[in-house]
Amino acid sequence: MRSMDRSEVVVITGASAGVGRATAMEFARRGARIGLLARGRAGLEGARRDVEERGGEALVIPTDVADAEAVEAAAGQVEEEFGPIDVWVNNAMTSVFSPIREMQAEEFRRVTEVTYLGYVHGVLSALRRMQPRDRGVIVNVGSALGFRGIPLQSAYCAAKHAIQGLTESLRSELLHDESRVRVTEVHLPALNTPQFSWVKSRLPRRSQPVPPIFQPEIAAEAVKFAVDSGRRHVWVGWSTLRTVAGNAIVPEYVDRFLSREGYEGQQTDEPEGERPHNLWEPVDENEDHGVHGTFDDVASGRSLQFWASRHRRKLGILGAGVAAGVTGLMIRNGGGG
Repeated sequence: MRSMDRSEVVVITGASAGVGRATAMEFARRGARIGLLARGRAGLEGARRDVEERGGEALVIPTDVADAEAVEAAAGQVEEEFGPIDVWVNNAMTSVFSPIREMQAEEFRRVTEVTYLGYVHGVLSALRRMQPRDRGVIVNVGSALGFRGIPLQSAYCAAKHAIQGLTESLRSELLHDESRVRVTEVHLPALNTPQFSWVKSRLPRRSQPVPPIFQPEIAAEAVKFAVDSGRRHVWVGWSTLRTVAGNAIVPEYVDRFLSREGYEGQQTDEPEGERPHNLWEPVDENEDHGVHGTFDDVASGRSLQFWASRHRRKLGILGAGVAAGVTGLMIRNGGGG
C-alpha cells in the first residue's frame, strides 16, 4: 500500500474525539503520520498530543467537512507536509435527537452536510490523489443504523443509509476501472463517545447509546483491521449483526419493537436540561472532551464477535479439525461395535 521507506500517511475526519481520536491513536502506535481534521481546536490539540505520545506524527487542520473546498485544502496540506495519502478515514458526524415532527429543515440539512456530504467530500479528495497513483484505502465508518433506522435519530440514520449507497456505488466503479484503490466500511454498534453530551437534543432526558455499549477503542481496532485485512466490510458487535439480520428477516417486528423500546432505550433517567450543542459550532473549541463519553461504567472494552471475525480463518481451521476428530471417533466406535 505504501513505500516501505516512508511512514504511512493517514487522514482522519472527526479526529478530535470519540472514534476518530481513538483511531488516530491506533495508527500512531505503528508510527503513522496523521492529518487530524475536525472543528474543535482544543480537541484537535488533545488528539495531537495523544498521537505524538504513541510514536506518530500529527498535523492539526481545523476543518468543517461540510465545506468541500476546506476538505480539499486539508488534503493538499497533508500531502505537502507528509507525502502521499495512504489511508483516508471518513468518520465525522453530528446528529439531532428529536421526533421528526419537531425537526427543522435546516437541522436535517446540517446533519446531512456533515454526516453524509462530509464523507462525499472526503471520498472525492481522496480519489483525486489515490486514483492517479493506483493505490490507497478509503474507510467509511458506518453503523448498524445505516441498515435500520430508529426513532429519534432520523437525520443521522438517513445519512448513514446514504453512506452505504455511496460506498457500494464507489466499490463497483473501482472494480470496473480495475483500480487498486480500495473502499471498505466498518459498521459499528452503540459506542461510549462524547457525542451524547454535545449533539442537539429535544428529549426530556439525557440521551444515551442503546445498550449494549462498547468503548471507542474497539471501533478504532476495527478501522485498522479493515485497512490491513482487505475486507469489504467489517462488522463490530453481535448487536450490529442482530439489528441488520432482524430488519432483513422480520422488519415488521423490528418496527413494533422499536416503537415500544426505542424511546426509553435512548434516554437515561437524568433530565436533559439546557446545554450547548455542536450542530452549528464545536463544543470542544476551548475544552478537550477526550475519547470516552460518560458511560464508562457500563461500556465494554471487548467484543467477542469482532474477535471471532478477525480470527475466522483460524477458527474455521480449528472447527474443521474438531469435526474431523469427532468423525474419526465415530468411525472407530462404530467399527468396534
